[in-house]
Amino acid sequence: MPSPFVSPLRIAVLGPESSGKSTLCRMLLPLLQAQGVAAYWVEEYARHYYANRAYQPTPRQVLEIAQGQLAAEAAAVAQGARVLLCDTTVLTCRIWAEVAFGEAEPALLALDAPQCYALTWLACPDMPWQPDPLRSHPEARDWLFDLYRQALAREGVAPLLLQGSPQARLAAVWRVLQRDYLPELPNF
Repeated sequence: MPSPFVSPLRIAVLGPESSGKSTLCRMLLPLLQAQGVAAYWVEEYARHYYANRAYQPTPRQVLEIAQGQLAAEAAAVAQGARVLLCDTTVLTCRIWAEVAFGEAEPALLALDAPQCYALTWLACPDMPWQPDPLRSHPEARDWLFDLYRQALAREGVAPLLLQGSPQARLAAVWRVLQRDYLPELPNF
């Protein structure tokens, strides 16, 4: 049963590295905008954060990235977004901290609120690995995927699992959006 629609519709797009999250957002955004939906893609803040500094994360940096991710969401809302495609959330930072440092700092845990998203999409690691300077676990994607599933289950969040080709994923999320949240969308 979907949550009642509250504007903006916050959608968490989660999953391990190189699982198609950004690809999905990149494909979905112009389709929603073409239908007159004020949609905004909140890109993964870590990419901006490390654009001009060495990638040597510390617990403090992971906290700053989580804060930056939330600030980017707030900025999109302030710009009038009706739909937010959140390409990762604080949960990603929490899992990152737990994997890299053995635990997440209390300040980071305080920011983590997976239940604040109306929809959560969890990308399966069934896409080919794409190397990237910010990616470091090509052999651990299934394990990381399970960490996301477990964390969401603990919070009572039932994600839509995204599987298959980019087009199959796009069709699946379009159907959910049309059926439960944006009935004005045409058939895909």
